[in-house]
Amino acid sequence: MQIAKVRGNVVSTQKEPSLRGAKLLLLQLVDEEGNPLPKYEVAADNVGAGVDEWVLVSCGSAARIVQGNEQRPLDAVVVAIIDSVRVEDRLIYSKKDQYR
Repeated sequence: MQIAKVRGNVVSTQKEPSLRGAKLLLLQLVDEEGNPLPKYEVAADNVGAGVDEWVLVSCGSAARIVQGNEQRPLDAVVVAIIDSVRVEDRLIYSKKDQYR
């Protein structure tokens, strides 16, 4: 899994039929210091994440193991909304502090 920040929504009116109803998000990956990386990923959202939230994204074949995605052509799925991230006793991210 990787940590990413939700940057926006991806809308597609014409798509593989198995993707109908799937909410797609544009994610920007984040490094261990909380800095945005120059790498983006489009992922299906299974948890209701919104713009600017930090999320855990599962990529590759693991994305298709998530219940309901077994037959979908997915390479990335948002599996959790992050509340906080600590690295070596330093708070890198806190959702509750984000909106102060």
